[in-house]
Amino acid sequence: MIAPVRHYPKFGQKVFLFIVVPLLWSCAVVPVPQPPTGTGPDRAPAVSRAELVRLSQLPDPKVTALQKSATGNGPEYVVWGKTYRVQPSAEGYREDGVSSWYGAKFHGRRTSSGEPFDMYQLTAAHRSLPMPVFARVTNLRNGLSTIVKINDRGPFHEDRIIDLSYAAAVKLDFHNSGTARVRVEALTEAAPAKNERLNDSYFLHAGLFETAEQAQQALQNLIAVEPLSAQIIARGQGGFGLRLGPFTAAAERQRFEALLIALDIGLPTLVPGR
Repeated sequence: MIAPVRHYPKFGQKVFLFIVVPLLWSCAVVPVPQPPTGTGPDRAPAVSRAELVRLSQLPDPKVTALQKSATGNGPEYVVWGKTYRVQPSAEGYREDGVSSWYGAKFHGRRTSSGEPFDMYQLTAAHRSLPMPVFARVTNLRNGLSTIVKINDRGPFHEDRIIDLSYAAAVKLDFHNSGTARVRVEALTEAAPAKNERLNDSYFLHAGLFETAEQAQQALQNLIAVEPLSAQIIARGQGGFGLRLGPFTAAAERQRFEALLIALDIGLPTLVPGR
């Protein structure tokens, strides 16, 4: 396959500069990995069609409370002469912007949190969120979504807000284009609300369109209002429809039911997940 060209360097090379920064809670010396220079562009791995399909279907990691890593958590660090500050908490973080991805060039190298980078796992790099932390990333062009574990620092170009692993880029279907406009939402472990069933997941099937193009237009209208995981399906009675989900929280499912009706896509049908 033709690999996308990386336009900037990334964390991970086993060369470190030790920069002393003032810590609010200690006087420790914090190692800050510096982006590699002069080592050429990144590239995609040589994978078969079957492997691409497998990566596109990787299950999302379970969101749990994570202990902060010993490295990479600031409170601030310096890269290329610029100082970056680490947020004290990921709670409530949500941002839209451009995502890129990194792959074979950095596979196996140490990330800022100390974990080895595995391009076949659902991970990501972020400049300011505390590490590690889980985040949901949604491709705003096609509505595809995945959960990643943020365990690295970057990207360090101001026009990008997150750098995904190759596997995550495959799940969001932009591994061939190199970048995509996304929404990033930090996820923290929370107690389930009452009257919600978290043991079962459900999908919403809605709409009946004569052509796939009509279904695609309805999907784009829906994503423009609220990005979510959705796909076009062939309906048993002929034509095409939309499949939204999965949903495990009743309140979220009901919200999208109301949205489908408001957008005149049709009364949705609740379908148990698999």
